[in-house]
Amino acid sequence: MSQLSTEQVAVSIAEEKQSLDVLDQLMKPEVQQSLTVLVDNLPKLAEMVTMMTKAYDFAYGIATDKVLINDFAQGIGEFVKPVQEKAKGLATAAMEAGERSHEAEAAGATVGLFAMLKMLKDPEVQRTLRFAQAFLNVLAERRNEKA
Repeated sequence: MSQLSTEQVAVSIAEEKQSLDVLDQLMKPEVQQSLTVLVDNLPKLAEMVTMMTKAYDFAYGIATDKVLINDFAQGIGEFVKPVQEKAKGLATAAMEAGERSHEAEAAGATVGLFAMLKMLKDPEVQRTLRFAQAFLNVLAERRNEKA
């Protein structure tokens, strides 16, 4: 019994000391000034908290909506898949071209002036040259706009 009352007294003393600490804090002028500012701005703070709560609820609703997440993932997948396939095709073509280039180099094949003139008639070479020319024109125009 005395054990219980001793514990109650200890808790009561601790609570009293804590409340005295709080009162000491409240007596400081800077704390009183801060409390005044807080009280003056309570309507704004309440409005901000309300808006943040609405934004959180909206974001949480979107983040937990399984249908929306699946639709978004499927849409991204439909966008990425063709790009990925095209990139794989380009990478494969580049690797094959590299192999052919090494084979021609190992065989000692050279590209002379007449071979280059013949290549200029190739539609792929023409398409690439037109693209390169257009690309360089765009870069030149942008450089001139900045100057």
